[in-house]
Amino acid sequence: MLTRKQHELLLFIDRHLAATGFSPSFEEMKAALNLRSKSGIHRLISALEERGFLRRHHHRARALEVIRMPGQVSAEAAANFAPYVIRGDFSPKLPGVKATATAGSVQLPMYGRIAAGLPIEALRDNGAFVEMPASMLGGGEHYGLEVAGDSMVDAGIQDGDTVIIRRGDNAETGQIIVALVDDEEVTLKRLRRRGNSVALEPANTAYKPQIFPADRVKVQGRLVALLRRY
Repeated sequence: MLTRKQHELLLFIDRHLAATGFSPSFEEMKAALNLRSKSGIHRLISALEERGFLRRHHHRARALEVIRMPGQVSAEAAANFAPYVIRGDFSPKLPGVKATATAGSVQLPMYGRIAAGLPIEALRDNGAFVEMPASMLGGGEHYGLEVAGDSMVDAGIQDGDTVIIRRGDNAETGQIIVALVDDEEVTLKRLRRRGNSVALEPANTAYKPQIFPADRVKVQGRLVALLRRY
């Protein structure tokens, strides 16, 4: 699943390679996508590389290779992702369920797959629920997310796990949160506040922290529990 900007950049690189035989410069990519800084291009390229659409040849300047285009996925992958896709305005917070004091268990809404690697669009499954003991939840509203990716493995969060999120727009530095970036991309990362900036840190040395101006990141909730099936 690619965001609109990721898709636009991949198409531009593919067309440039076909027309010229070499990859476009960062300035050309920035101009083509109407972005204000090269850091946005770096982020988009990293996202495409991690998702297997693009390869960088680090020993050569301006050396990008398109590995595959959107739609070139296996039938199994398509079947796994197709029911969950949601696009559009992510600014409203995901609604959750609040456990009553007398409840033995509660059914929480599942909101599909969330990237624990690089930010991807939120994925919703309106018909799925996960049952949790009410005693594990405490106060507040909660919802579940299925984890996609391996960037939080050192925090004990594996691909395919279900994380339970307490809905809210505040979190302390060091907590694992659901972060909404630029009102369109959602990811699961550890929060670090650095003055007027926010760092979204992975728990895997294969990935680098992503740093944003604080106004580009909104907290959607924080991790309170994890479920795993064997």
